[in-house]
Amino acid sequence: MAGMVEQKLAAQGVHLHEPASPVANYVSFVRTGNLLFVSGQVCFDADGKLIAKGKLGTDVTVDQGNAAARGCAINLLAQVKAALGDLDKVVRVVRLGGFINSAPDFIDGPKVLNGASDLMVAAFGDKGRHARTTVGVASLPADAAVEVEGLFEVA
Repeated sequence: MAGMVEQKLAAQGVHLHEPASPVANYVSFVRTGNLLFVSGQVCFDADGKLIAKGKLGTDVTVDQGNAAARGCAINLLAQVKAALGDLDKVVRVVRLGGFINSAPDFIDGPKVLNGASDLMVAAFGDKGRHARTTVGVASLPADAAVEVEGLFEVA
């Protein structure tokens, strides 16, 4: 049976899928003590297709980027569930790091990353409020529009 956090997500139409396996020489997550570091997750949907492809500011709108960041957050939570077995073991979302595939003059990266931040708050309430960094980058794997990494305090 799903825990409270997963039930809250399901009520909002969010269902966690099998998390993606690493595609290079790294692991999906590392737990040390009560901290869980989750590797960057690009904006693949449950079928392995990119939610948004290309650069924000030219190929991708802010709304499409926001949806892509939300997809990244769903992928983060799928990795957290794989690591812990239950999202209810998350004590706090500590930090999100967002990478936005950006045109050189694109300045709305924070609006894009709100898609991930909003999902964390929707899932965990005040425990989902976190520190955050948003960085515009020249490219991302598979030409994904967004990638998000996370740091979680866990029980």
